[in-house]
Amino acid sequence: MQQLIDRIRKDGVLKPGNVLKVDSFLNHQMDIELINEIGKEFKHRFADLDITKIVTVEASGIGIACIAAQYFHVPVVFAKKAQSVNIDGEVYSTQIQSYTHKRIYDVMISKKFIGPKDKVLIIDDFLANGCALVGLIELVSCAGASVEGIGIVVEKGFQTGGEVIREMGMRLESLAIVERMDVETGEIFFRGE
Repeated sequence: MQQLIDRIRKDGVLKPGNVLKVDSFLNHQMDIELINEIGKEFKHRFADLDITKIVTVEASGIGIACIAAQYFHVPVVFAKKAQSVNIDGEVYSTQIQSYTHKRIYDVMISKKFIGPKDKVLIIDDFLANGCALVGLIELVSCAGASVEGIGIVVEKGFQTGGEVIREMGMRLESLAIVERMDVETGEIFFRGE
């Protein structure tokens, strides 16, 4: 998606440790016009699927998933990272290791919001090592639902996550795949260029 690639080049910030910050427009401050185009692109790429729910993980994926959901006309269910008093009843839970935060989270989805009849599209902002996606796939599978597709805004193609997910047989669509980043020069190289 060229509009996204151009924005990453313009406003993305490279940090040591293969960190690409896009917090000025994607996952802290959100450019809703851009995210609306991202939602349309996900609908275009997954138009052949009969999606009943969009699933993401708290917190950065929620805004993107919500904008995309308006084009699919389905609810968004997000995996919560902490048990709270407003989660009542039984939950599906697993652990996810965060690449960015360098910690392990217990994540959960209430059993009342996802079940065997659901056809799920998973959406998230980043794909690096794939741990978050593997955890979300596990939650969906525990519910007896099917993962029909996975939409990622930015994939780090030089890390193993995309390969891991594709080897699982998942349909994965990434809108921008970063092949290489040079912290010294600030250059970002994308697949297909």
